[in-house]
Amino acid sequence: MKKLELSTVHESLGAKMVDFAGYYMPIQYSNGIKIEHKTVRKSVGVFDVSHMGQIFVKGERALDFLQYVLTNDVERLIPGKVQYTCMPNYSGGIVDDLLLYMINRNHYLLVVNGSNISKDLTWLNKENKYDCEIINESENYSVLALQGPKSADLLQQLTNKNIKKLEYYHFTNGSIRDIENIIISRTGYTGELGFELYIKNNNVKEVWNSLFSTDIKLIPIGLAARDTLRIEKGFCLYGNDINEKTSPIKAGLAWITNFNKRFINSDNLKIEKQKGPTKKLIGIELIDRGIARNGYGIYNINNLKVGTITSGTMSPTLSKSIAMGYINTEYSHIGTEVYIKVRNKTLKAIIISLPFIK
Repeated sequence: MKKLELSTVHESLGAKMVDFAGYYMPIQYSNGIKIEHKTVRKSVGVFDVSHMGQIFVKGERALDFLQYVLTNDVERLIPGKVQYTCMPNYSGGIVDDLLLYMINRNHYLLVVNGSNISKDLTWLNKENKYDCEIINESENYSVLALQGPKSADLLQQLTNKNIKKLEYYHFTNGSIRDIENIIISRTGYTGELGFELYIKNNNVKEVWNSLFSTDIKLIPIGLAARDTLRIEKGFCLYGNDINEKTSPIKAGLAWITNFNKRFINSDNLKIEKQKGPTKKLIGIELIDRGIARNGYGIYNINNLKVGTITSGTMSPTLSKSIAMGYINTEYSHIGTEVYIKVRNKTLKAIIISLPFIK
C-alpha cells in the first residue's frame, strides 16, 4: 500500500486505516461515520483524498486530443473552469470518470480516480495521436477536500483569494497562509458547498494544520462518510456504479456526453441514446428493514431478476435505507415496487428519483 503524506497524522487522530485503491487511507475517525456525515451536511469537515491522480496534458493540439478522448465538450471551457466528464472506451463502457481543469487552451489538468491512474495513463498515451505531452504528477500532489456549509467562511480566513466569489466548478491559484501556488477548486463529492485543494506534498502538513487553526470547528472525515454523502446525492462511484462495461447513457450521464463533436465510440453511444438504453441507473428506497449492498439482485413482483444493486447504505440524513442500481428500463419508472434479495430474505423496495437528497 502507498502511504499518504499525512498517514501518521491520521493515525494520531485515531483513524481506522484501510487499503483503498492501493493506498493506506482513513476510513473513519473516533467520532464515527454518522457524526462525520452530519458534520459535513451541517457545518464543515475535511477529507484527505490524496489518492486521486493528477495528469497534466500540454500541447498545441491539447484541445483536439481531449475532445477526442472525452465525452463532454471541452470547447465550452475557459481558463479557470472545471468540467465533469468521462473517457469512453470502444466497447460502450467507461475507462474512467474525471474532472477536467482548463489552465489555458494548450494546458489542462485531469483529476482521475486513484485506482485508475496507471490504466488512464496507458489509455491516454495509446490514443495520443496529437503530439501532446502527458505528465503524471500524481506522486507530487496531495489533495484536501474541505466540504460543508461553513467551508467558505473557514477558508476565507486563510487565503488571499476572495473565495466567496469563486463560482461552482471554477478554480483559482492562491495561497493558504504562507503557502503559495495551491489550486483552490470549488468542487467536491458531497453535494455541499466545498473546495478541493491541490497542494505540493511538502506543504500539505502545514496546510492541514492551518485549516484547524481558525475559529470555526473542523473535524477530519473518512472515506466511509464520503461514500454515504455521495450516495445521498446520487453520485456515481467508479468500480461500483460505472465501469468499463457501463455506458454513460445507461448511467444517467448523457448530460456529459456531447454529440456535437466526434469522440471515441460516439457513433454507437449516439444510437444508444436515440433508441434508449436497455438498462438504467435508478434510485431505490427500501420499505422493509435491511440494507441493499453492491451485487444484490433486484426482482419484480413475479420473482424475475430485473436488475442489480451497485451501491447501498443507511442514509444518516434520511434515516432510511437507500441504494442505486441498474434495472431493465421497463421497470425503471418512479414508484415501481421491486424486491431485493438480501441473503435469505426478500425485502420490499420502491424506485424513487435521484438524488435522494434534493
